[in-house]
Amino acid sequence: MNEPIKNRYDFVLVFDVKDGNPNGDPDAGNLPRVDPETGNGLITDVCLKRKVRNYVLMTKGLKEPFDVFIKEKAVLNDLIDEAHEQNTVKDKEKGQKTEAARQWMCNKYFDIRAFGAVMSTGKNAGQVRGPVQMTFGRSVEPVVTLEHSITRMAVATQAESDKQQGDNRTMGRKNTVPYGAYVAHGFVSAHLATQTGFGQEDINLLWEALCNMFEHDRSAARGLMSTQRLVIFKHDSALGNAPAHSLFDRVQLTRRNDSKPARDFSDYELKINKENLPSGVSIIELPAGLN
Repeated sequence: MNEPIKNRYDFVLVFDVKDGNPNGDPDAGNLPRVDPETGNGLITDVCLKRKVRNYVLMTKGLKEPFDVFIKEKAVLNDLIDEAHEQNTVKDKEKGQKTEAARQWMCNKYFDIRAFGAVMSTGKNAGQVRGPVQMTFGRSVEPVVTLEHSITRMAVATQAESDKQQGDNRTMGRKNTVPYGAYVAHGFVSAHLATQTGFGQEDINLLWEALCNMFEHDRSAARGLMSTQRLVIFKHDSALGNAPAHSLFDRVQLTRRNDSKPARDFSDYELKINKENLPSGVSIIELPAGLN
């Protein structure tokens, strides 16, 4: 693997959804997640990390060192047990096996190096605190959740068909947000990257995934979701040169005209304050070339 990164990063992910359900809540009939006090839409950090994992799986396959630990239908204890079958782990003394297994898992799986994992089940590969952490995504304004009736011109069983005398219609419901512009914040710790081996190739893949993950995660339920801008604050040191919150305040998404509901990203203005940046902090904007 490459050398672990030496710089701290903080980042702001700006994305939107149009006529879709970006992250349904299974405990609320899969309705779009909403802050009940403010009405702002929410998207969990787990949802965003899942999309990053899916992008890495799609672009890198299951090839080491970019395999993904938390993937669909995975049996995690089997993967942990696999680590203990490696010669580099089996040959260790009993007290060293867990650490050796943890290191092997970090070397093989991108999402463990990035996000960390609890692997203290099965034969035990310990716990890893990942250098990449993300907040919930939150819409900049309250969102409206709509419920739509939909019809399928078919039924599942002959009994249903007989009951409808051959009409064969199945009614259903679909929940959407007409439009929402969301902002999520993230952090990359150089200190924790040293512990997991999170290197430059890994962080380049992370930025690529955050910019492109919605392009390859299309579904009728999610409508049109797009990454509009990724703003990265790079520190020239491992510990950082400014508090994250003060850097995040430099990124503002405001309405151009609030006399009508927003229905497109063009209804907002994205401002990035680049004046008087703290010493040792630089800004990277992705996708590059946008105004």
